[in-house]
Order: sequence, then C-alpha cells, then structure tokens
Amino acid sequence: MISDLTLAQLETLAFTGRPLVICDVDEVVVHFTRDFEDYLAAQDLLLDTSSFALNGNVRCRRTGAPAPDEHVARLISSFFDERTRHMQPIDGAVDSLLTIGETADVVLLTNLPHTAGDHRRANLAGHGLPFPVVTNSGPKGPAIRDILRRARQPAVFIDDSPSYIASCFEHAPEVHLVHFLHDERFARHVEPLGFVSLRTASWDEARPHILELIRG
Repeated sequence: MISDLTLAQLETLAFTGRPLVICDVDEVVVHFTRDFEDYLAAQDLLLDTSSFALNGNVRCRRTGAPAPDEHVARLISSFFDERTRHMQPIDGAVDSLLTIGETADVVLLTNLPHTAGDHRRANLAGHGLPFPVVTNSGPKGPAIRDILRRARQPAVFIDDSPSYIASCFEHAPEVHLVHFLHDERFARHVEPLGFVSLRTASWDEARPHILELIRG
C-alpha cells in the first residue's frame, strides 16, 4: 500500500527512457548511524549494535535499559527534523551517483518522516545531487512497482535494509538488487540474501557493478 503523500510525489516524476536506478539515502548516500549515535549521546543514550534494529537497541547509557519503542519513534522523528539538513555523504556516494546519472534516471527513495522531506532535498542538493527525492513509509516494494510502471525501463534498487530489499524482490522481482551494508557492526547480523545481485560495503565496488547492469 502506497500512502497518499508518497503517491503524490510519484506522480511528479519524469523519465527520459533511460535505465532506472532507485536508491535509498540513509546509510547508503548519507551517514545516519554515526549522526544518530551523536544525537543519542547528548541525551545520555547509546545505540547497541548487537542486532540489526533500532527498537530495543536504543539504551540508557547509565543502566543499559532499552528505551520504550514509542520513545525511540519520537527520537527518530526529532532527529530527522533537527539533523537532516546537516547529514554528510558516505565516501564515494555523490560522485558515484552523478556518474550513474549520466547513463540512468536516478530516483532517491527514502523512508523518513514526510515532514523532513524538504530538509532531505535541501541537504542532498547541497551535496550536488540533483535527483528527485521521494519520501516513503513502510515497505518500499509497492512504491518501486509504481515507479517501474511509470518508467517502463530496466531497474536497479540499492538499499541497506534487508526488509526493503526483500520487499522489492516480492513486488518487482525483475529489479537488480544491490544490498549496501556500509556499517559492519550491523552488516555482521545480516545473512546473505540469495536474490541480490551484489552485497557490498562501498561505492567503489557498487558503482562499476551498477554501471555494468544498466549498460547491459
């Protein structure tokens, strides 16, 4: 199910008939985890990296007690409201996407509060990325299916989340999948997914693979 707010953004997309690259943003294009850890530290909290999750892993620094899920949700929302404009790119992300954008239409599909969407657009534009940004909530597969219906071109999807990668495979199995796991502390908890084209931790490896896929 695609939210009305996401659907309205999808309807504004324009395509040129080139191959399509759909790319996540947090922990793929910009650093999320390290900035979120700094944000938590200022509130006497820490991020436990013993599993691939946020809920249950945000803990009180003094006691180790996990923060309630509803408190974590508020923290994430306030973090994006306050910090999105200041997030810094992951090494190689900007140059790689600009190079890919010479051959493909690029759409940045990001799960963050819709209210922070303009902050995200401003941040990415400030890093030199001119591509359309679509904010989403929930699984990404339905939105990707919709984008493919509009673009009608071969596609690559890049994300760090195994659940969003799996959602894409469920709804659009023809898409080439790149599982980008930048932070080894979390990557070590994720079993390899047999249906991905590439699992990688760096744009140096991802870029040539994606270019090979879209150039056929």
